Amino acid sequence: MADPTASADLLSVVVPVFNEAENLRDLHRELTSCLNATGSAYEILMVDDGSSDGGLAVLEELGQQDPALRVVVFRRNFGQTAALAAGIAHARGNVVITIDADLQNDPADIPRLLEVLRKGADVASGCRARRQDAWLTRKVPSWFANRLISWVTGVSLRDYGCTLKAYRGEVLKDVHLYGEMHRFLPAVVSWRGAKVVEVDVNHRPRTRGVSKYGLGRILRVLLDLVTVKFLGSYASKPIHFFGAFGLAALFAGVVVISILTYMKFARGWSMITSPLLLLSALFVIIGFQSILMGLLAELSMRTYYEAQRKPPYVVRRFINMDGTPCAGSRE
Repeated sequence: MADPTASADLLSVVVPVFNEAENLRDLHRELTSCLNATGSAYEILMVDDGSSDGGLAVLEELGQQDPALRVVVFRRNFGQTAALAAGIAHARGNVVITIDADLQNDPADIPRLLEVLRKGADVASGCRARRQDAWLTRKVPSWFANRLISWVTGVSLRDYGCTLKAYRGEVLKDVHLYGEMHRFLPAVVSWRGAKVVEVDVNHRPRTRGVSKYGLGRILRVLLDLVTVKFLGSYASKPIHFFGAFGLAALFAGVVVISILTYMKFARGWSMITSPLLLLSALFVIIGFQSILMGLLAELSMRTYYEAQRKPPYVVRRFINMDGTPCAGSRE
């Protein structure tokens, strides 16, 4: 997703913005101060996600004052994932930093993230050490969600929901985000070979504006987690996913019909009146359907890779790929 012509000494800060007009000036001031202190060239990409509170006018004003501020404006509200995806797609730097616009993420933590990248990490993922949010509606669901996501993805992080992160631009290349999948981005790039390091960062209470997060997101996050896990582990071999389930169902069907047959001949049970007959038939049907779904998914994924001319793997580097072939030896 990052620009393939990315500059080798440019920081790109991506900020999704939705109805945060009261915070934009202070956010811009803090970001500018922090980024100037790094000594690196930078750009700030703010993505207006269909704001209706006058925030676009503030962004236009700031853009006239600061040529380093670039703004992407959506026609309507598409969501935080889409806003981050658009910002990353237009980023020109070799390092991409993501941060929320509500001032709860502290821009002063950016140098700490950059230091982690300089030490060899590909992703510096912020972790809100002392989170300033409601306990019942934000902290508790987040605690469970972080552990569930870590278990499902195999990438253990304490805080997937923190937007403040820094990425090497190269690890974001060809990564596509949909739904609510931005929070799983560290796991996605980790599956592609990126080294992810978690960093404790400051978290400030919201003093202006209204939070856009709520319990209603939980269901969407769970569904997207299933999608991410499937795409990450089985995108190139869906038959392994559907086939395993199908074989398990077939096995269960065989076990049930075996038990029913034994009870028929050993104890005289009626196979017709027993509900086990329907249960075994259900398991067998589900098993065959799952295997057939796996085969169809295999055909679809092969068509996808061939149409995109995209291999089902990611290469970090080559060794001797352009060397002189060995001519062999003769006796």
